[in-house]
Amino acid sequence: MMMESLLSFFLKIHPHETHNVVYSTSTFFFVLSGYFVVLPLRDEGAISLGIGSIPGLFFGSLILTLIAAPLSTLIFSLPNLPKPKALVLIYRFFSASLVLFFLLWLLSSPENTLLPTIKDDLKVQTQSSKPADWDKHGWFYISVRICFFLWVALLNLITISSTWARVADVMDNESGSRLFGFVGAGATFGQLFGSLFATGMAWLGPYLLLFAALMMEFAAQSSKMINKDLSNSSEGLRPLRKTEEVDPQDEINEVDVHDHKESLPTASKSMVDSATPRFWALLDGFWLIWLSNYLLCVSLFLWLSAVTSSFFYFQKVTVIASTVITPTGRRRLFAQINSFIAVFILAGQLTLTGRILTVAGITAALCAAPLTALLNSVAIAVSPTYVAVAISETVRKVVTYVVTRPGRELLFTVVSQDEKYKAKVCIDVLVQRFGDATAAGMYKLLHTTLDGKITHISLYALPVCILWVITGLHLGRRQTQLAKSQNVTSS
Repeated sequence: MMMESLLSFFLKIHPHETHNVVYSTSTFFFVLSGYFVVLPLRDEGAISLGIGSIPGLFFGSLILTLIAAPLSTLIFSLPNLPKPKALVLIYRFFSASLVLFFLLWLLSSPENTLLPTIKDDLKVQTQSSKPADWDKHGWFYISVRICFFLWVALLNLITISSTWARVADVMDNESGSRLFGFVGAGATFGQLFGSLFATGMAWLGPYLLLFAALMMEFAAQSSKMINKDLSNSSEGLRPLRKTEEVDPQDEINEVDVHDHKESLPTASKSMVDSATPRFWALLDGFWLIWLSNYLLCVSLFLWLSAVTSSFFYFQKVTVIASTVITPTGRRRLFAQINSFIAVFILAGQLTLTGRILTVAGITAALCAAPLTALLNSVAIAVSPTYVAVAISETVRKVVTYVVTRPGRELLFTVVSQDEKYKAKVCIDVLVQRFGDATAAGMYKLLHTTLDGKITHISLYALPVCILWVITGLHLGRRQTQLAKSQNVTSS
């Protein structure tokens, strides 16, 4: 009762929704805490290999994702493995991998010691303002940092996408409009906590990996509680999703796509109806996307989002690499920027997101980020300074995570359960990586052709932003139509 009263201060929430909101929010908090603790370590490690290597790392992320995304789809396709257990396995797998990278990082470091040393990191290197290149390190050092960059990118996409799929599965369009902002605030609070921890403990270096591994285990424990006790017949409460009348513990062991079968082509029905595991389950996500114009449009929207986001990322890293020359200094600056952004995002998610989604609607939410990115491109073209880049990055991410990201997750409240767990993971993971790789290729080409002039490079992002706005307009209208149709069917 106390928790419900506290939550009602920030959002409109019903008693039966409190349980899932609390555990969904805490799960995101732990996942994002772990990710943002190691993110500065990842970026600093990439810079130590040379700025010119970063676009290549993005292409490597795409290759790894092409292998890993179908495997994650297969995990959610196993008929004898409930969705909550599959999610726990994913968290623990990445937790164990972080411990492994901790050992590899220590062994590959020049100091090769069991105790963190800060003396060399804090030393000001006045002889050169450029990060080291590949030829300055041994093959083991290079291999560990390349693999770590690729792995952290994969961890981010798969864990967040899988968690959102679980949350979207226990909420409908109406409850998601009210609650997704607060749930997303849990992720932002995790970003703030992880970034502040990384800022204060930047001198620990690879030991931050152990803390991140612990956060992933906490996420696994918290996620077990999502979807439990959704209804209480003695109190006359309804479950979060109007179409679910079965016991929650029975529901999580079944693939319930009854409400959507009529809208799926025959070939798709046969795939989701099969109860036996098969190799072709790896391709279920791709197949479901291909058969749905709606999901194809969602894929295009996310691809354009990823291209634009990565474009701004390359600009930020280029400026920081030329400004800060010590590894600890770069880790601390990356963490400080993440902390600064998280404060504004958290304030917006706790106070504005639910109101914006319910009042302005999903179309306005989807178009907010591309319009902001368009204005940012113009601002950086006019004033290509570190201050302009930092302000633009802050504004863009605040709008994205306060408004557009919750709206994007609402897109999956009107699709089937199979599309949530299989197609969504493919869209969030693979399409995201294709966008990153596209931006990496564009940026590398433009950076070489235009001699690194950020002013000119920014202008080439304008057509992408315009197409992104148009896609958001179409997708918002389509989602609204599907939501109304779903409400009519359920009533």
